[in-house]
Amino acid sequence: MRDEVPELKALAESAVEQARKAGADAVEAIVQSGAELSVKVRMGEPEMVHEAGSRALGLRVFKDHRSAVTYTSDFTPAAFAAFVRESVALAQLSEPDELNELPADDELARGALPDLELWDDATLSVDAAEALRRAVRGERAALDYDKRVTNSEGASYDRTVGASAFATSGGFSGGYRGTYQSLVVEPVCDDEGGKKRNGYHFTAARFLAALEEPEHVGREAARKTVAKLGSRKIGTRDAMVVFDPDAGRAILRLLVSCVTGTAFYKKSSYLIGKEGAQVASPLVTVVDDPLLPRAPGSRPYDGDGLPSRKQAVVNAGILETVLCDVYSARKLGRKSTGSAGRGVGGAPGVTTSNLVMQTGKTPVAEVVKQTEAGLYVTDMMGFGFNAVTGDFSRGANGFWIENGELSYPVSEITISANLEAILCGIDLVGDDLDFRTSTACPTFRVAKMMIAGS
Repeated sequence: MRDEVPELKALAESAVEQARKAGADAVEAIVQSGAELSVKVRMGEPEMVHEAGSRALGLRVFKDHRSAVTYTSDFTPAAFAAFVRESVALAQLSEPDELNELPADDELARGALPDLELWDDATLSVDAAEALRRAVRGERAALDYDKRVTNSEGASYDRTVGASAFATSGGFSGGYRGTYQSLVVEPVCDDEGGKKRNGYHFTAARFLAALEEPEHVGREAARKTVAKLGSRKIGTRDAMVVFDPDAGRAILRLLVSCVTGTAFYKKSSYLIGKEGAQVASPLVTVVDDPLLPRAPGSRPYDGDGLPSRKQAVVNAGILETVLCDVYSARKLGRKSTGSAGRGVGGAPGVTTSNLVMQTGKTPVAEVVKQTEAGLYVTDMMGFGFNAVTGDFSRGANGFWIENGELSYPVSEITISANLEAILCGIDLVGDDLDFRTSTACPTFRVAKMMIAGS
């Protein structure tokens, strides 16, 4: 696939110029072009093959502190010219907001953008036939792992390649391209009483060579699923709770939802007024780092055209940074932290890039070994979180820990506590970390949570 970035940049710059000529005070244009491949097999047979490509342009137009956000996928000259004119006219119908302005010129990214190694030519070598073969290999390995694996929810291979460009009338113009692929296998086991136990494992990366082999993915998915057989309830109690990385990511996302400029100016966060204060254990350091090479959430600039930069959100338990885009920063009387994200059809909003809870010094095996009795959480379900109070309660599955070992699987329980108590109660942090997704978290232990069971 040829590098579309120069063409997309020219298209974005042209849209900005046309909108200015149509009467806009200021303009932003974002263009995205990409192709996706998705396949799924179930019990060895193809169930779905989907390939699609798209290209679209989004405009954000400012006129007299009024704004409009529009998008189109019709690039014929006449239709595009009409789209730009109508976008400018639409902006004049919206309510004015004194904060509706482009970023200041000195805030914008300037000069050469960093090369974050987000594109892999080898990704394009996987066509639909090869994607199906990989999915079949993964599912077959899961079914062959143990005779108790009797069924499958399927195996899916997904691949996305694309390019993006962004230009503003303030003088910013940039673009980059990226690749990403994943394989997930979901086997099913029959348990006592006719219950079905299902689990999964997945591998994902920007570079094809970084993916785990399909057979490993299948075997690991089957191992996790078989381990759930004989799952039982436990009695209600207070106990230590260990979160594995997949479950821990959800806790990390709850934290960051409370440290955005949007949450602060809307007064919908329990952390308001706590900047510079201890909000988590000294073992907890959380950073948002868009400059990690080859990582899923990396980007050379943010959705406002500001340069990407690493931010320490929580440092040794101290709340250091409230993540802001340009608009939320202005609402709070601050400067943007370069934390804007956006799609073609929307305005910028606060988002994270690679949100990472730093590893600790405890070997991951020791986190469980040092737990005399407690719950090891592998899955959570439902959504029970109040951002204003920090109260947290969710259904959970996992394993009961006895004498420092995973003793037996448990399910149909609820874990609850205040989020600040959870974060402040973290007393062990493991040394394991992977970047399969843009939120990365090691295994960690909370000293005490309420477990509601039978």
